[in-house]
Amino acid sequence: MKWAVLVGGRGSNLAALLDAGLDVRLVVSHRASVGALDIAAHAGVPARVLLPRADRGPVAYDRELASWLGNAHIDAVVAAGYLRILRAPMVERYPGRILNVHPSLLPAFAGLNAVEQALAHGVKVTGVTVHLVDAGLDSGPIVAQQAVALAPGDTPETLSARLQEVEHRLLPAAAWALDQGRLQVEGRHVTWIQPKTQARSDRGL
Repeated sequence: MKWAVLVGGRGSNLAALLDAGLDVRLVVSHRASVGALDIAAHAGVPARVLLPRADRGPVAYDRELASWLGNAHIDAVVAAGYLRILRAPMVERYPGRILNVHPSLLPAFAGLNAVEQALAHGVKVTGVTVHLVDAGLDSGPIVAQQAVALAPGDTPETLSARLQEVEHRLLPAAAWALDQGRLQVEGRHVTWIQPKTQARSDRGL
């Protein structure tokens, strides 16, 4: 599969996907001058910036984004640090082929500031979720999850660092499983079909 990665921040998950050997053909950011664009440039991956505009609503934005990806012959998409809800033009163009990574055990703490939400609620365990994107907010079928315990004195920074360590393993593994046709989706339930031999995409799960 030819992949696009949608970004909006430092790009650590983009780096993990590239390190895992995923065939990333395009990186698109909704913000200018972010670290993910530098990572793409260093890896020789074409990168573009599509900024939101007051005269273009979210559906029109995603229509243009879907056009960019179509012109690049993209087969599947990862949203990694991408802080926009994907609308119908994207979800309908790539049904069951968009992955998102979220720093909580969904459906808990969906949306923005999931780490801060977990700390504010005093939970003992949070975690990381990789899910398929649908038309809702962090509501698509769950592909993979891993719990992360909170520690006394945790701050958003310390907890985020531990969550990102998990993201950097879980997201590439899920992307490779989708790439290799090893995700079976029935309604909200996703089953991993095991390969005959252990693939490197499974390491660490």
